[in-house]
Amino acid sequence: MKAQCLCGAVKLDVQHNNHVHACHCGKCRTRSGGAAFAVTASAPPQIEGEEHIRRYRSSEWAERAFCQHCGSDLFVQVGNDYYVNAGLFADGEDLVLGAQIFIDCKAPYYDLANDTPKLTEQEFLASIGAE
Repeated sequence: MKAQCLCGAVKLDVQHNNHVHACHCGKCRTRSGGAAFAVTASAPPQIEGEEHIRRYRSSEWAERAFCQHCGSDLFVQVGNDYYVNAGLFADGEDLVLGAQIFIDCKAPYYDLANDTPKLTEQEFLASIGAE
């Protein structure tokens, strides 16, 4: 599935299973004002415009990437796993909210109505081996 940043400098071709997860961690909430919605890539994305990407280590186990021109959040990389911003997909009609992570860190000013599996911070970190 094709994705791109707001200005089009970075384009991604991402293989994934169409399941979106909502991350409620403090870093995602600071970045977006609420939950961040991402798809888990089943393989590293093909990237066009890599030279326009800036990365930073946001924790001991994750690195975040964004477009240096428009500031669009692109993905979070955890080891070899890529969590790609669901908003980058213009044709997102096939995407389905499949899970919520860091549910114990969720801001008190919203609730998602979707009935999804919910993982706490500890449960998610255990699932990626970053306890």
